[in-house]
Amino acid sequence: MKTAAFLLTLSLASVTAFGQAASQAPRHESLKQELRLGVERGLNFLRKQQNPQTGQWGEAEPVAMTGLAVTAFMLDPNRKAGDPVPAEVEKATRYLVSQAKPDGSITIKARATYNTAIALTALLLYNRPENEEVMLKARRYLVTRQLDLDEKGKADNPTDGGIGYGEEKATHADLSNTTFALEALYYAQSLLADKGDAAKNEPQLNFGAAIDFIQRCQNRPESNKSSWVSKDPADAGGFIYNPTETRGAKVENPDGTISLRSYGSISYAGLLSYIYAGLDKNDPRVKAVIEWLQKNYTVEENPGLGAQGLYYYYHTMSKALAIAGLDFIQTKDGKTIDWRADITQKLLNLQKGDGSWANSEGRWMESDPVLTTSYILMALGRIHQTL
Repeated sequence: MKTAAFLLTLSLASVTAFGQAASQAPRHESLKQELRLGVERGLNFLRKQQNPQTGQWGEAEPVAMTGLAVTAFMLDPNRKAGDPVPAEVEKATRYLVSQAKPDGSITIKARATYNTAIALTALLLYNRPENEEVMLKARRYLVTRQLDLDEKGKADNPTDGGIGYGEEKATHADLSNTTFALEALYYAQSLLADKGDAAKNEPQLNFGAAIDFIQRCQNRPESNKSSWVSKDPADAGGFIYNPTETRGAKVENPDGTISLRSYGSISYAGLLSYIYAGLDKNDPRVKAVIEWLQKNYTVEENPGLGAQGLYYYYHTMSKALAIAGLDFIQTKDGKTIDWRADITQKLLNLQKGDGSWANSEGRWMESDPVLTTSYILMALGRIHQTL
């Protein structure tokens, strides 16, 4: 079994493996202190929101909410090596384990894949030996959630290779859920590291099919022949929600066809998915999305969606840029942006007096301060690792 410290080290190691590691030279010391204070205030807010009896956070989606909050605590930059795990994490971990089902899912009712992926990632960060079987079963469950509709073994359905929320009929896949699942499976490989020959019997995701699904969500005609792919250079390299629908804008072309516009949060999810699926930084599909993200970089809105999903955007953006190993953003107007400092300053300015964050635009539950505070604390924790 690997420790939480191993998992955090693995997270940083993936940065080095994928791109250029962030500079280790001390910088932004004052900003780092402000960040740590902001995180402390945010975690204090979360402490007050935890159910003291069950250990859960949230009522509408308690497994996912609890998993996200646990991850926020485990990424706390104020914790030092050897510090005990917070009591809140101990209690929340017991709650997550208590929701494990015989099929390996960790969920209450609906959206089993979504909940399981987030819960597994949290459990991996606090990697207790007694929870190994729960985590292994959750890993196996996620592998089985990859879609292969119509003729088995053939990519003959737009959703093949992707992963969705985990609805009963399992016919939906999208890039956001695929990213959560790929992240959990990426780090869950550590569970197999000391299994020897037994690891060979563990099921593996079809990463080739996953990459095919991801590229079918990308606005890139060189690798995606879908009819909706935009002809506008402004969309080139970005992503949409899934190969058949978008959460962003649609445009009618002069020939009457409909194109789907790229947007920010899901394009960062696309970059993350490519990385978790094993694509190299020199892959043209990866280069294309990084180029789109740099051209559309902003901390003022979720490009293409405005305030909708803004806090998911901050969380996904911070994670993707850190793992991609980008030190600076080259914007379309020629500016060089230190994105870590830029995002940190923006997020600290958005923090409320009680230590929380919340979006005034409530789509995707972002008016819930437990959800949005967890998103931002995870973002700040990952930024601090390389700031």
